[in-house]
Amino acid sequence: MNHFNYCDERFADLQLLRYRLEGFEQLSLKQKQLVYYLSEATLYGRDITFDQFGKYNLRLRRMLEAVYTDLRINRDTDDFRAMTVYLKRLWFSSGIHHHYGCEKFVPSFSEDFLRRALHVVEPARLPLAEGQTVDELCDELFPVIFNPDVLPKRVNKADGEDLLATSACNFYQGVSQQEAEQYYAVKKANGSQTEPPSYGLNTTLVKAADGTIHEEIWSAEGRYANAIRHIVYWLQKAMEVAENDQQKSVISLLVRYYQTGDLYLFDEYSIQWLQCLDGQVDFINGFIEVYGDPLGLKGSWEGLVEYVDELATQRTRVISENAQWFEDHSPVDSRFRKPQVKGVSARVICAAMLGGDEYPSTAIGINLPNADWIRARYGSKSITISNITDAYNKAAHGNGFREEFVIDEATLSLIEKYGDACDDLHTDLHECLGHGSGQLLPGVDPDALKAYGNTIEEARADLFALYYLADPKLIELGLLPNGEAYKSAYYSYMMNGLLTQLVRIESGRQIEEAHMRNRALIARWCLAHGSCMELVRQNEKTFLRITSYEKLRQLVAQLLAEIQRIKSEGDYEAARQLVEQYAVKIDPVLHEEVLARYSKLNLAPYKGFINPWLLPVRDADGQIIDIQVNYSESYEHQMLRYSTEYATLI
Repeated sequence: MNHFNYCDERFADLQLLRYRLEGFEQLSLKQKQLVYYLSEATLYGRDITFDQFGKYNLRLRRMLEAVYTDLRINRDTDDFRAMTVYLKRLWFSSGIHHHYGCEKFVPSFSEDFLRRALHVVEPARLPLAEGQTVDELCDELFPVIFNPDVLPKRVNKADGEDLLATSACNFYQGVSQQEAEQYYAVKKANGSQTEPPSYGLNTTLVKAADGTIHEEIWSAEGRYANAIRHIVYWLQKAMEVAENDQQKSVISLLVRYYQTGDLYLFDEYSIQWLQCLDGQVDFINGFIEVYGDPLGLKGSWEGLVEYVDELATQRTRVISENAQWFEDHSPVDSRFRKPQVKGVSARVICAAMLGGDEYPSTAIGINLPNADWIRARYGSKSITISNITDAYNKAAHGNGFREEFVIDEATLSLIEKYGDACDDLHTDLHECLGHGSGQLLPGVDPDALKAYGNTIEEARADLFALYYLADPKLIELGLLPNGEAYKSAYYSYMMNGLLTQLVRIESGRQIEEAHMRNRALIARWCLAHGSCMELVRQNEKTFLRITSYEKLRQLVAQLLAEIQRIKSEGDYEAARQLVEQYAVKIDPVLHEEVLARYSKLNLAPYKGFINPWLLPVRDADGQIIDIQVNYSESYEHQMLRYSTEYATLI
């Protein structure tokens, strides 16, 4: 393997990191081949995500890449450098909206520069419609880039607005929010009440010229067909080297689902996938998370290839083996607890390839499947990604962030001593048990909370994890060393929710992203409902002070009970009030202070990853005899290579 460095490039508010494939060389040749084939299937979904995030994204990417790679254009100008940053941000976010905040990028290059540059580029390299001139292309696409009023938000969740009309995501065409909600309400009413498929998960909802509404299915024979056929090809290659018959059957079901778009097949696949635990290699591939849809129905395409981190998995195995104890001792109403926890499995894994909505920015933990009835009947599968968290931790070491925002040396010492371990444990509890805990009351629609559902669900999982981090049971199980360690997680979490996550939000904006809203909701609610913590001023700076961690845990229990009630009963109005009161608005004075303090540290608030380059080594007969892991590829080279090798939709 070649020289490895965790930290790579930085631009705008982003820093690119690398993750290392620890233990990959210990895999068998067949397992390495499986990782490689699944990785190719992961990378071929890239164009789908770009298109889902905005209908102009693929053409804008091709247009700007054509300018960027044309050597006849002068690169030594402020306009070209500004366009380069814009293009790198577009690559990172799979489109022209911020990957986290969802607001549209503001270009720092001029329209005149771009128009002149496009006239230099060979027309064949541009995304021209049939018969379209370069000037007509500019007239069509320039407002999308330069007019701040055109498609300003990828996902809008502002209360009281038509969330579809005001969102740039490309899941709906000509359909109002009311029409979409009515369309799927009819489907749900006419469908199964005990095993409902995830209606709308893999379709574009379209309103035709005659006013009728229909769905275009994402499948090998429908929308995104070319990309999906490439994914299917590599999945079929993966079947040939599957580790066991069950794994082969799981991949076969996914192929059939992709070929047909049948959501009942997707449910069958999900059940078999969560029960497939014998192999070392695993994957996620498909239309999964619904956070990119303001209505929480449409699945953004994502891919992840992984293999087990055996040593770290011992930790999650202990948690999953005690899942029933945690459920039984939860501080929520007994009506909302699962009487029998089924099929809970958890692993710590190493990511081998990231794709789609998991790339370049990725989760550190995942719990699937999302369907509530499958979770209740069959359980779920959770992962914590060790090599991603390791890269984050190494990048954060000694950067001055904690010293700037933690109130005193004693608290800082506590966080330095226990912070990383508690963060990993929080993720394990959140993914393995939090998302899998609780139950809906009979007849409650899983989508009853609508636009607030994602925030409430993340808050539920976080509160579950926070509550149990402070439980003596974790010491008994050998997961924490003592009764002091959890305090590092409590302080860091509340500080983040009240103060430090604000560094990710531009001045004057509100909180939009579901995970950020969740953290703000929890921290602000606890601040408002108890005397155990406060915001104080020291040396003209605002800090969090926690005076009683025991009382804070009682507040966490109280809020968890209410959040679970809201989820279990489908109480939309209570969800709306909680989120709107605690999770959205920002104190502008506090915000400016936090931004100013953070700017002096010269850090990037967002991180993402450059994938390793997996290269097959072949013998004289063309047979694969090894898979080489190469870490030397630059971000720019990777993005341009992906746009060439994995371009399927443009």
